[in-house]
Amino acid sequence: MSRKRVAILISGGGSNMLSLVRDMADPEHPGAPCLVLSNNPDAGGLARARALGVPVATVDHRPHRGDRPAFEAKLTQVLADAGAEVICLAGFMRILTPGFINAWSGRMINIHPSILPLFPGLHTHARALEAGMTVHGCSVHEVTADLDAGPILGQAVVPILDGDTPERLAERVLGMEHRLYPAALRRFLTGERSRLALLG
Repeated sequence: MSRKRVAILISGGGSNMLSLVRDMADPEHPGAPCLVLSNNPDAGGLARARALGVPVATVDHRPHRGDRPAFEAKLTQVLADAGAEVICLAGFMRILTPGFINAWSGRMINIHPSILPLFPGLHTHARALEAGMTVHGCSVHEVTADLDAGPILGQAVVPILDGDTPERLAERVLGMEHRLYPAALRRFLTGERSRLALLG
């Protein structure tokens, strides 16, 4: 079986990255991690990936401030050098340009901490509580030029409990992210595009 080479982009500790890498340790998995790449040289996830034997690289966005295409050209070069075929965004906190996204069309996915199309963007847990929602969750979707609006590959739902704070809700959603993202990636790499649903 030919395994797809998967690059994982992070900006921080990389807990979703770890769930993906550990799942890909299965020799029957359709993908294999070829690189963990961060825009932050101090990202804790880099050391965690290195400890698991995954190559790591950094493309610091700060020297390219105000020139996003230059930053993305460097990203593209590092990804090409690693032979990446698919990108998983896992807490990568940089907005990507349509040019970069279109170059990876159909080959880049992301996880977002809400039940899309509800609450795109940031601060999703607080916004769900403020809206009086009774459920919350996370979504894996293909990345398109429209923020958090690409085709949905899978969603997981958790109940909102009495007394929930954004922090408590985030913790429960993160646990579901660690289940949903690996399962959705497996399906994505085999060409399966029907929507996966998980309940927490």
